[in-house]
Amino acid sequence: MNKQPPRGWRVLESEYLSRRPWLTVRRERLQMPDGRVIPEYYVLEYPDWVNTIAITVDKQFIFVRQYRHALGEISLELCAGVRDPEDRSPLEAARRELLEETGYGNGQWQEYMIHSPNPGSQTNLVYSYLATGVEKIDNQHLDNTEDITVHLLTLDQVRELLTSGRLKQATHLAPLWKYIATLAR
Repeated sequence: MNKQPPRGWRVLESEYLSRRPWLTVRRERLQMPDGRVIPEYYVLEYPDWVNTIAITVDKQFIFVRQYRHALGEISLELCAGVRDPEDRSPLEAARRELLEETGYGNGQWQEYMIHSPNPGSQTNLVYSYLATGVEKIDNQHLDNTEDITVHLLTLDQVRELLTSGRLKQATHLAPLWKYIATLAR
C-alpha cells in the first residue's frame, strides 16, 4: 500500500479486493482535508510500464502490430511492455522488450519522458525511451501469449498515423507527439 496522502488527506481504511499478477485492486475509505469522507475509492496497482520510440540506422520507426482484446481490434503501437521484477531499471526493461518483441537492439538510448497513465486510479508510471541507430540483431522471442508482427515506418507514415487518429494507445501518443514536435523546430 502507498504512504499516506499529502496535505491532510487520510486513509481511514484500506482493503485489497484482488491480488493477481496483472490485477491488484484495493478499496480505500479516505478523509479529505476539510473532513468530508470518500467512502469508496478504488486504486489499481500495476508495475511500471516502458515503451520505446525506436529508430533504425536508416531512419525507419519500429512499430509492432498486435491484437488488443479489450478493444477487440488489432493495433499498431510502439514496442512496449511491463517492467519485470528482475529488470534492474526501466531502461533495462525497455531494451529487453525491444529485443524480445522485434529482434532489434544496440543503438543510442535516452530517457525521453516519464508520465502517469492515470494518476487518479493507477499507481504506475510509464518510462518512455528514444533509441536511435538500432539494428536487427536477433529474431523475435515472444511470450507464448504474444502474437506480434514488426513494421518499419517512415517519418511521414508515423505523422499520418498520429494526425489520422489511428493510433489508440494513449501512453504512446504523448512521446510520439513530443518527438514529432521537436523535429518541427
